[in-house]
Amino acid sequence: MTEGSIEDVNGIGEKTSEKLKEAGFTDLMSIAASSAGVLSAAAGIGADTAEKLIADARTKLKMGFEPATESLKKRQQMGRITTGSKALDEMLGGGIETQAITEMHGAFGSGKSQIGLQLAVNVQLPKDKGGLGGKAVFIDTEGTFRPERIQQMAKAAGINPDTALKNIYVAKAYNSDHQVILAEKSEELLKTGGVKIIIVDSISSAFRSDYTGRGTLADRQQKLNRHLHQLQKLADVYNAAIYITNQVMSRPDILFGDPTAPIGGHILGHQATFRVYLRKSKGEKRIGRLIDSPSLPEGEAVFRVLGEGVRD
Repeated sequence: MTEGSIEDVNGIGEKTSEKLKEAGFTDLMSIAASSAGVLSAAAGIGADTAEKLIADARTKLKMGFEPATESLKKRQQMGRITTGSKALDEMLGGGIETQAITEMHGAFGSGKSQIGLQLAVNVQLPKDKGGLGGKAVFIDTEGTFRPERIQQMAKAAGINPDTALKNIYVAKAYNSDHQVILAEKSEELLKTGGVKIIIVDSISSAFRSDYTGRGTLADRQQKLNRHLHQLQKLADVYNAAIYITNQVMSRPDILFGDPTAPIGGHILGHQATFRVYLRKSKGEKRIGRLIDSPSLPEGEAVFRVLGEGVRD
């Protein structure tokens, strides 16, 4: 499924098209899902014209209902990427799914970034070995990307270390705006570059540092919500996997049970398809607990983070 160009909409001339693209309206879906007020302000056109453009974009996209058999066909195209640990894969129903957002949260050293690096390598494996024969996009917000680590993991997976690095597109996000722009730019690589996974490590840290204090919470959540919706759209349109890591904050009011909670509140909770809580055990052992999934039961998996990567 492709999104179509905005030039396909009847009534969009060259100048209007340029203005819309500058404002972030780059495909039919972005126009079809907009409101007349937002579109008219962005392109400097009348509200009536904006209404007509939106209606035409919706007609071209066939934005209506479809039989559930179509939904099943789409699900049958879904692929999975191995994490490197059979126990973790089993808990996730066979690995990290495409067309979905998988979020792993936990304290420092719980293994969430290591799983991200491992997935950037494993996506390159052929399908019979748990990969998708594809490339990876890695959006690094905390300085966690390590090319030496990729080489080490690639060697253990039987992939040429230099080839593995060439197949990963890395960008460092300096703030939350930059992070959002990088996610938008990754669409080009999904269209043409054979990318099958987008890794964001971490989803929340740039938003936390840009929006401090209770007064900015609503703005932060709204922007984070848009960012997550955009990532989900990329997953759906290009049959790609989205893997995001998230930090936890301590909750001093909790007397029993786990005194930490993932950052991002309900917005992240509702947007992530799979949510896994990671915690450190003895030595190289880590424990992953599936806390949210549309179809899988809650479960736990024990895995290890070794020199060669994530293993059972």
